[in-house]
Amino acid sequence: MLSTGLLVVRIIVGLTMVGHGTQKLFGWFGGYGLKGTGGWLESIGVKPGVFMAFLAGLSEAAGGILLGVGFLMPVAAALIIIPMLVAIFTVTGKNGYWITANGFEYNFVLIAVAVSLVLTGPGQFVLHG
Repeated sequence: MLSTGLLVVRIIVGLTMVGHGTQKLFGWFGGYGLKGTGGWLESIGVKPGVFMAFLAGLSEAAGGILLGVGFLMPVAAALIIIPMLVAIFTVTGKNGYWITANGFEYNFVLIAVAVSLVLTGPGQFVLHG
C-alpha cells in the first residue's frame, strides 16, 4: 500500500507541476506563455523575463515528469524546489504564509512533498532506466 500511496502523490503533484510549467512555456491551462510570463517577471524585477520564464517553465515541467514517473528523484525534486524557492523569495514570501493573501503556503507544500519523496524514495512503481 505504501508504494500505491507514493504513486498517487507522485502522479498528482507531478501532473500539477507539468501543468504549471506548460502554462509558462505554452500558455496552456490558462497560462500566459513565455511572452506574458516574461513580461510579468520583468515587471517585478526578474530579468531577462522571457528567459527566466523559459527556465522556470522547463524546470517545473521536467521536474513534474520525472517526479510522476519516479525517475531521478533527487533531480526531480531539485527541479521543483528551485522555482518554488524563487517564487517565495521574489513574490509570495513577503505576503506571509497563507495563499489567501498570496502567501507561500502552496510553494511550501510543494517543497515539502518533493523533499519527502526524496527521503522516502518513490516506491516500487517507477520507471527504470
